[in-house]
Amino acid sequence: MTTVYERRTTPAVAPAARRSPAGAVLALVWAGAAAVVALWWADTGSVVGSAGWLTGAGRIAGLLCGYACAVLVGLMARVPLLERRVGSDRVARWHAMAGRYTVCLLVAHIGLILAGYAAQDRASLWHETVTVVLDYPEMLKATAGTVILFAVGITSARAVRRRTTYEFWYYVHLLTYAAVFLAFGHQLALGNEFNGHTGATAAWYALYLGVAALVVWFRVLVPVRLNLRHRLRVESVHKEAPGVYSVVVRGRRLDELGARAGQFFRWRFFGEGMGWTSTPYSLSAPPRQDLMRITVKALGDHSAAVALLRPGTRVWAEGPYGSLTQDRQTAPRSLLIAGGVGITPLRALFETLPGEVTLLYRARTAEDLALGGELEAVARWRGAKVLYALNGPDGRRPSLTAQSLRATFPDLADHDVYICGPHGFARDLYVQLRTAGVPDRRIHHESFEL
Repeated sequence: MTTVYERRTTPAVAPAARRSPAGAVLALVWAGAAAVVALWWADTGSVVGSAGWLTGAGRIAGLLCGYACAVLVGLMARVPLLERRVGSDRVARWHAMAGRYTVCLLVAHIGLILAGYAAQDRASLWHETVTVVLDYPEMLKATAGTVILFAVGITSARAVRRRTTYEFWYYVHLLTYAAVFLAFGHQLALGNEFNGHTGATAAWYALYLGVAALVVWFRVLVPVRLNLRHRLRVESVHKEAPGVYSVVVRGRRLDELGARAGQFFRWRFFGEGMGWTSTPYSLSAPPRQDLMRITVKALGDHSAAVALLRPGTRVWAEGPYGSLTQDRQTAPRSLLIAGGVGITPLRALFETLPGEVTLLYRARTAEDLALGGELEAVARWRGAKVLYALNGPDGRRPSLTAQSLRATFPDLADHDVYICGPHGFARDLYVQLRTAGVPDRRIHHESFEL
């Protein structure tokens, strides 16, 4: 595949790294939570008795749960500022954390409110639950939304996700939108903070409508425009290593996408029964004006079917996403460490990163070195280095410890280090790099392990 992509001139000096807006985004989110609590405080006089304390705590939990629902959906909107500057992996972890907060606040809201109402009415908890669900306005819809949110939370638990298909998890997860929509009405109908308070009601509408606008724009309209404009189709499929295939995608004016080495798209192939699933795959070569390429290892039903794609198959893509790019670079020397199919984004970065670059490729055998010929070719024309860490004849893995890394790279602490590979590989390697004295700000990786 080296003949497909043009060689590029590499700058000699690394640019200054762009600062991530992650801190500012988190500060804004927590400021919003503080404003929600202040809304309750401003509307609440004295709190009297156990019923008052229970109800008050339940109202706070309910307000924060409603706010967390908006944050949860906003983090699903794939806003470019977050996906490309903060990083898709970090946003995914924020989303998972927001989901856990939302479910916990929902449980607290239900339990505290029902206990407070039961104490106030001197009724049993069961009687109060039936009364609230059946007689209070908007509560039937809110109950349905609650059931959906619990289902989403259960299927998002790591133990459950390991036992279900990605497709099942994905479509259950999309029901979050329905759950939030069903629960919205009861927040305004039963929330004391909104009854007769035009400003608070307007702010709540603005919050939810703003988040809805982000979802419609970035998850619906932008992808539709992208695919209508660029007309993506499979150009060819090539075997790179056992179980590893590259897919070249052709389209119009692809340079207008602004895709960069190290980023990924979410791909949907309308062939071989793959059209129901949108799966993230990284670019394995710098994008060209009319071509992009991904390299996929057969790890599941969807990735295994990639090898069966035929030229001309229509492609639906969303992106580009991810922040594992040149923008993270802070030093004139870089070390790229790939494990297995983690070579895909690093192959593209190996060609385009400025300055002095070395690639360390960890694989089981020489036969498993996907894109090895390309790596050698890129190393020759740009004067870079490629090193391999392969299993020994007895199958023993070479150890990538702090000591061995320092022995190979005496000035390791002065490098930017880009990591891509299985979660356990990246986690262990991060620990060894820190032990070897590499500053945290110079270790760059994306991990979607939640």
